Amino acid sequence: MIAANNVSLQYGKRVLFDEVNIKFSQGNCYGVIGANGAGKSTFLKILGGDITPTSGHISIEPGKRMAVLKQNHFEFDEFTVIDTVMRGHTKLWAIMQEKDAIYAKPDFSEEDGIRASELEAEFAEMDGWNAESDAAALLSGLGIDEADHYKLMKELNGSQKVRVLLSQALFGNPDILILDEPTNDLDIHTVSWLEDFLLDFKNTVIVVSHDRHFLDTVCTHIADIDFGAIKLYTGNYSFWYQSSQLALSQRSAANKKAEEKKKELQEFIARFSANASKSKQATSRRKLLEKINIDDIQPSNRRYPAIIFNQKRDAGDQILQIEKLNKSADGKTLIKNLDLFVNKGDKIAFISKDSLAVTSLFQILMGEEKADSGSFKFGQTITNTYLPNDNEKFFKSNDNLIDWLRQFSDEEKDEIFIRGFLGKMLFSGEETLKKCNVLSGGEKVRCMISRMMLSGANLLILDEPTNHLDLESITAFNNALKDFPGTVLFTSHDHEFTQTVANRIVELTPNGFMDKLMTYDEYISSERVAEQREALRA
Repeated sequence: MIAANNVSLQYGKRVLFDEVNIKFSQGNCYGVIGANGAGKSTFLKILGGDITPTSGHISIEPGKRMAVLKQNHFEFDEFTVIDTVMRGHTKLWAIMQEKDAIYAKPDFSEEDGIRASELEAEFAEMDGWNAESDAAALLSGLGIDEADHYKLMKELNGSQKVRVLLSQALFGNPDILILDEPTNDLDIHTVSWLEDFLLDFKNTVIVVSHDRHFLDTVCTHIADIDFGAIKLYTGNYSFWYQSSQLALSQRSAANKKAEEKKKELQEFIARFSANASKSKQATSRRKLLEKINIDDIQPSNRRYPAIIFNQKRDAGDQILQIEKLNKSADGKTLIKNLDLFVNKGDKIAFISKDSLAVTSLFQILMGEEKADSGSFKFGQTITNTYLPNDNEKFFKSNDNLIDWLRQFSDEEKDEIFIRGFLGKMLFSGEETLKKCNVLSGGEKVRCMISRMMLSGANLLILDEPTNHLDLESITAFNNALKDFPGTVLFTSHDHEFTQTVANRIVELTPNGFMDKLMTYDEYISSERVAEQREALRA
């Protein structure tokens, strides 16, 4: 369907890809993974034709149409939303434009009539008469209200534009669909809609995403970028991760017999195949696992941060009590009459359709904002540490990373001690002398995690902690919070992260709040049941 043939890409002395050969076939969904800077998005741009490789070429099966999720949010500002979606099928859109231009002629000739009939035949063959309704259905599925369909793109906010551009990529049943971070700015319901759409999609999908639940749900294969090469694995992300970790542990057990290793891997594949049958993945996709060659499973070369949260002091029974808390901004109610008693060991996921509501709550608890009314009180034994969504104010100085982190240590200031915390987050050697004001988004979050570990707090408050992190850091962070014996208050759009960490869900709405002692998946299921009942009543 689409293939990279001896593709290399070099910037100066840096070789990003070295003679990559890989083929993507019809009916499969490929998740492209790799550490930050490995070249995931760049590879998608090479496939999409936006970047020309230094050598080699991309080949597409003749007659096949490719659609790419656009990243320029201003490209279609002067077009209506519905037209922007239909422009995703360039050939159909060109026919529509030419047809309309002919019919608008004041001196319609016989030649024009012949051409118009040819265009009408092509238009009908491409199901053009349903184009507008199909575009509207995609927009509605992705959360764009019908009232917005005929607005100009420039009238929409950033989140809405992302959804329209995603609708554009999905429109017209493309043969090859290339998606770079398609779940960004989507809520849980819209992500679920997209998952269902891609599961029913019969053509080729190539996707980059940091959402592990999304990759697990839709992917049949994983394309792993490492050391300038791309290796293809059958299965979803969890299968790749768990099997590669098993292979790594087997490699370290040098005296284990080859037969024992093979048997252990075969048993793992059998267990994973059985579990996959219970998920949203189609049976045909699950069967791919049963055809895996044991020799294909290789240890991962990934480096995972060592994230460990140790409490300097155990918390008492009094953690946090919030009473009748209210907060509004710009005439909009964010928090209304919030009453919450946080128990020792609670790991509470706060969710809201308005992310500003949760951010405001966390900022109030940290003393960065004031509530309109109400109160809150931490227990006497509580020490907290906060990972904000926006961390820019922490990185204004010209300090190197050692001096930057040293300022947050109340006791030990020794350089070796400080380097230890930076090293856990994969900053070593000369990297620790980097200036903190030139760090990337992911590097800043890793520094903030070092700061959190250094604090030894028994209460962690986290606002979208997975933003800017690669899959390796997200996985390590996820595991650290599962193991943390203290209390956690957090919000995250990462489904897997929320499902595996939270034991309690609090949803903030303009009319109040809901507080449920259950997992995230249980909460979503109960919410969907309630919505279905409401729809039946209506």
